[in-house]
Amino acid sequence: MSPFIINGTSVAPGQRAVVELAAAQLYTQTPLNIPVHVVHGRRPGPVLLVTAAIHGDELNGVDVIRRLLSARFLERLRGTLIAVPVVNVFGFIYKSRYLPDRRDLNRCFPGSETGSLGARMAWLIKREVLDKADYAIDLHTGAVHRSNFPQIRANLANEGSKTIAKAFGVPVIINSVLSSGTLRDTAESQGIPVITYEAGEALRFDEDCIRAGYRGVRNVMQHLGMVAPSRRKATVEEPAIALGSSWVRANTDGVFRPLVSLGSRIREGQRLGVINSPFTLEEVDVLAPFGGILVGRSNLPLANEGEALFHIARFDAVGEVAEQVESFSHDIG
Repeated sequence: MSPFIINGTSVAPGQRAVVELAAAQLYTQTPLNIPVHVVHGRRPGPVLLVTAAIHGDELNGVDVIRRLLSARFLERLRGTLIAVPVVNVFGFIYKSRYLPDRRDLNRCFPGSETGSLGARMAWLIKREVLDKADYAIDLHTGAVHRSNFPQIRANLANEGSKTIAKAFGVPVIINSVLSSGTLRDTAESQGIPVITYEAGEALRFDEDCIRAGYRGVRNVMQHLGMVAPSRRKATVEEPAIALGSSWVRANTDGVFRPLVSLGSRIREGQRLGVINSPFTLEEVDVLAPFGGILVGRSNLPLANEGEALFHIARFDAVGEVAEQVESFSHDIG
């Protein structure tokens, strides 16, 4: 085994290191670095990149990576793990999804050495980290005031991405179109299979989502032969692939009260929630236009007409998927 070199730092087989990428500096000229953890195994194997907080307020992945880096099974690692707990350090500091100039870092890839702040940071991550990976897992949550049921999003036309999406082991996979400027789009354009794990809400730790994310990353590492198989049998053998998904939007303005929880089976015409005026007793029902599984939901009680409230994924055998979701939720709860 040869040493693993990243940003000019050489990591010997069987060793680990934290490499500081000089990203920028604050107005006070305080340097701002992106810490990158490298665990280089003694035996050959693939290079897996795991990133979190590319949106600076999406925190569950930060703790997933903390638990991953503390895991004892890394002592017997094959190949190399690259883990970036906080990609968007600016957003993390300011509790914001965005960079100081309001750009979304996950729309700045592959970046540029001479472009905007986001473009420069994206270029640094691509050149020093992403380009060295064979596989990638990007950890996300829902936005502010919006929660996601644990799910994988991937371009299922890519067989490599589809394979690790299934290996992750959550019951719901959504075939997600690649958006230009994302880390995922750039990775696949370079032939790197990549998946996105979505779970929980911004600016909140959700223990079940963190536990499922940690387990999922380990499942992928087992599938890739990087770590020994767990003695514990996976709960979900064959995740369900959604036929598609759509948001149900508010049909009026007012105070929103949801009546269904994440992961619930939804039937066409079902009453999902109500919207009422804070000044009258009038209520308007929010009804499901189709059946499926609830994979996302707004948590904000105040709604404007047209606002996204419920995200429903459609499946062929929704009853079977509902049973898988229930088993999964019980297992991680």
